[in-house]
Amino acid sequence: MSEVHMVAVLYAKTGKEKELRNDLTVITEKSRKEEGNLEYDLFEDRNDPRRFVLIEHWRGATDQDRHHNQSDHIRHFHDNGDRNVERREAIYLLQKVV
Repeated sequence: MSEVHMVAVLYAKTGKEKELRNDLTVITEKSRKEEGNLEYDLFEDRNDPRRFVLIEHWRGATDQDRHHNQSDHIRHFHDNGDRNVERREAIYLLQKVV
């Protein structure tokens, strides 16, 4: 099974930075406890506090897929937390080369 790395960049609506940070913090904490998660980190852009970057590392594609398609906390974010997102700037599903 090949490990999966993912980078997601979300941009908060004006004035919703704190709410999005809180929502993404909950996601990060819960995702770290999921089976197959090797690393899950949340970053905030030092030059633009509206930009958040999630960096994920999963044991394999099955674990990453289960996280994104079956996790209650991800479903809850899409149903509720998405209201604080202005745009998704990037989503990268990566495979390590070396």
